[in-house]
Amino acid sequence: MSRIGKLPINIPNGVEIDIKDNVVTVKGKLGTLQQSVDPCISLNVEDNILHLTRESDSKRHKSMHGLYRALINNMVIGVSEGFHTTQEVIGVGYKAQAQGQVLELALGYSHSIYMVLPDEIKVETITEKGKNPLIKMTCCDKQLIGQVAAKIRSLRKPEPYKGKGIRFEGEVIRKKAGKAAAK
Repeated sequence: MSRIGKLPINIPNGVEIDIKDNVVTVKGKLGTLQQSVDPCISLNVEDNILHLTRESDSKRHKSMHGLYRALINNMVIGVSEGFHTTQEVIGVGYKAQAQGQVLELALGYSHSIYMVLPDEIKVETITEKGKNPLIKMTCCDKQLIGQVAAKIRSLRKPEPYKGKGIRFEGEVIRKKAGKAAAK
């Protein structure tokens, strides 16, 4: 069996799971998420524990077993606790400001970049004197928040010489040595 797929999913208090026509709906205090499930995977809930089983041991069914277990587990965690990411904006004159769902970034280009974020994501920017600006995002959908964070990072990736750009908090960038002086 798939090591991930055979693990049961514990359903915390305040989370409801509804299964109809291979569509799983998870409701919690932070929102509602839906995921369609392949027909080869069957779901059953007993005593606040969700079990996923597959119909055969073919390679495709094994991979689907682990995939849907991970997706549904992320949905349960998302609606009960939520996911968050923090990104640092590093560079002289680089700024980040949030006004509602619009994120304004000054990243050393001749113009500011305005990015409209989805309604599910809550964004907050923190600017303290002497520290790099931070972009904090929270959401119940792990896939959506990861995709938006990757898009923000792609606007100015950290460069290897000075480390300027947008990086995730705690991310380590390997720096290169500069050009050696002529002899």
